Amino acid sequence: MAGSRLPRLLFLQGVAAVFMLAFASLYTQIPGLYGPEGILPARRTLRPQGKGRWQQLWETPTLLWEAPLLGLDTAQGLELLSLLGTLLALGALLTHRLRHPLIYLLLWATYLSVCQVGQVFLYFQWDSLLLETGFLAVLVAPLGLPPNHKQASQGRPGGFSPHEGLPFWLVRWLLFRLMFASGVVKLTSRCPAWWGLTALTYHYETQCLPTPAAWFAHQLPVWLHKLSVVATFLIEIAVPPLFFAPVRRLRLAAFYSQVLLQVLIIITGNYNFFNLLTLVLTTALLDDTHLAAKSSAGRRKRATSSWPKALLAMLTLLLELAVYGLLAYGVIHYFGLEVDWEQHVVRSRTTFTFHQFSQWLKMVTLPTMWLGAASLAWELLTALWRWVQVRGSLQKLCAAIQLSVFGITTLALFTISLVPYSYMEPSSHGRLWTGAHRLFGTVERLQLANSYGLFRRMTGLGGRPEVVLEGSYDGHQWTEIEFMYKPGNLSRPPPMVVPHQPRLDWQMWFAALGPHTHSPWFTSLVLRLLQGKEPVIRLIQNHTPSYPFHKQPPTYVRAQRYKYWFSHPWEQGQWWRRQWVEEFFPSVSLGDPTLDMLLRQFGLQDKSPPRARSSSNTLTQALHWVRRQLSPLEAPTLLWGLLGAVGAIKVMQALLGPQSLPRTKEEKHRPAPDEDSVAASKQASPAPNVSSGSHTPRRKK
Repeated sequence: MAGSRLPRLLFLQGVAAVFMLAFASLYTQIPGLYGPEGILPARRTLRPQGKGRWQQLWETPTLLWEAPLLGLDTAQGLELLSLLGTLLALGALLTHRLRHPLIYLLLWATYLSVCQVGQVFLYFQWDSLLLETGFLAVLVAPLGLPPNHKQASQGRPGGFSPHEGLPFWLVRWLLFRLMFASGVVKLTSRCPAWWGLTALTYHYETQCLPTPAAWFAHQLPVWLHKLSVVATFLIEIAVPPLFFAPVRRLRLAAFYSQVLLQVLIIITGNYNFFNLLTLVLTTALLDDTHLAAKSSAGRRKRATSSWPKALLAMLTLLLELAVYGLLAYGVIHYFGLEVDWEQHVVRSRTTFTFHQFSQWLKMVTLPTMWLGAASLAWELLTALWRWVQVRGSLQKLCAAIQLSVFGITTLALFTISLVPYSYMEPSSHGRLWTGAHRLFGTVERLQLANSYGLFRRMTGLGGRPEVVLEGSYDGHQWTEIEFMYKPGNLSRPPPMVVPHQPRLDWQMWFAALGPHTHSPWFTSLVLRLLQGKEPVIRLIQNHTPSYPFHKQPPTYVRAQRYKYWFSHPWEQGQWWRRQWVEEFFPSVSLGDPTLDMLLRQFGLQDKSPPRARSSSNTLTQALHWVRRQLSPLEAPTLLWGLLGAVGAIKVMQALLGPQSLPRTKEEKHRPAPDEDSVAASKQASPAPNVSSGSHTPRRKK
């Protein structure tokens, strides 16, 4: 098995990039969501109740408990943490010296601190996924600087660490849990759209924030939509076990299938950083050989022609063909694929029942856990073999300590993850070792392992429900309040806002699925609009003059529920069409008994005004200054500006990298090694899967 130094490097850079985007995206929304004049002020979530400092920190693990020591309120503490997180992630993305476990631990702790007070606006699966991935990055990050080649050749600890592959294996296990569970829950939910293979005929127009490409995808023929659902089940349920395949090409095939799915989702939907984070997880399926810029001719030269290796290659090829054939047969058989040559279509249907699927799931859930355990056992054996190759008593002792610590940690995290993974099959969940349940319960608040299951049910089968806010000065003439990102104006094309997540727009989508009483925060939103609070208005329209009531707050506010559909191709100048359904929120004004009753019912009244803090605090003034500089920018512009700056700096680093530095006299006069001697030395080295500096480093593409 090839090494994983380059994939680990890509993983760490990817995690840093996602953290940067997540922190920066959240920073732009903090005043409107969590400020003193926001929808859900963060100060309400942290109220000391006479408990000890460490007890309250364990029960609510957030660094924001220490904000008053800096003279900051909770919202200002959120801004400070978001800015620090953005800068730390940016540094880790740009320089290898900052890709250290301590930096990733700070990023993880900072995002966990934010999530503890984020309330409903941070209750998304990708926030939990980022926390779990961020903690794995703490373990994957190297303890020291990248080794130099001389140390590697002498067998010193800087050459490679035997434990390196263990934490990175957990990334592959996380990717498996995410994808397999996301595929399974679509069928366990009994959603008729998924079982009827018609989910994608609704998905493109009913998802939270479609892109312009979603409109075109929605116009595709129904048979192609159904075939796409079959492909989704194949990629999410049948392919993930190949993540642990012993054959490298099978793992690469699984990698490219996952990449294809995520890229298509990015093109047709604004799912913020979620798909980017999933792509980062797929790096665990790669290896150094695949990423290195070696020509195929060079590989053929190194290949031996001995008959045992030729036989092994033939058996491997037969195994690959057998796996592909089995997948093809399963898809054709269980989804009834038939080619209609007259209509030039491929027909598909689900040929199994819910009971049959439930029995199959009950049969395979525990074996998939054993598959993960067997793969982990192989990684442990590989790590032990690497440890045996370490030379020198002191080096061997240091490597043994590291291997013991990381091995126990990896086993513990794997055991913990089995509990949320088994949620998808209740009987298997009940048969788990009780120690795993206790261990998971102990660390559950740290979100080290989570359950996943995206797109469980398809909503909006009869039309996309959409809440439209309206304001009025007299209660008779009403003006719609249009959001920047969610559907509203029928002639406005869907925006492209990835990797930003407008969290209010997302919650408006969830609110439309039920009565307003299921979304208590909506009452607070109405109150802030009646009060004309600018931080909340900027969540709706960052360019204040575009807000219809920017000069004077509306006297009355109400909300209507519509059903939206994508327009037909022949409807020129329109992207949407809609139909009124019902009143979503009654017309209210400040002091209205209905509004006051709802505020009391949901505990949203400001019983205690925020404490006045000195604005002369240097840190407070610095935060205000940064906010003034960045507030004119829309969040997607800010995020893409960050990515553009990172790209420019990366290009400069590549142009001015180590290869452009002058060589020392010793290097100039050192003779080039003979190819035969290099090949002989490689054959003499018995260590398999050395993942870093023990081999001559390959050039990157």
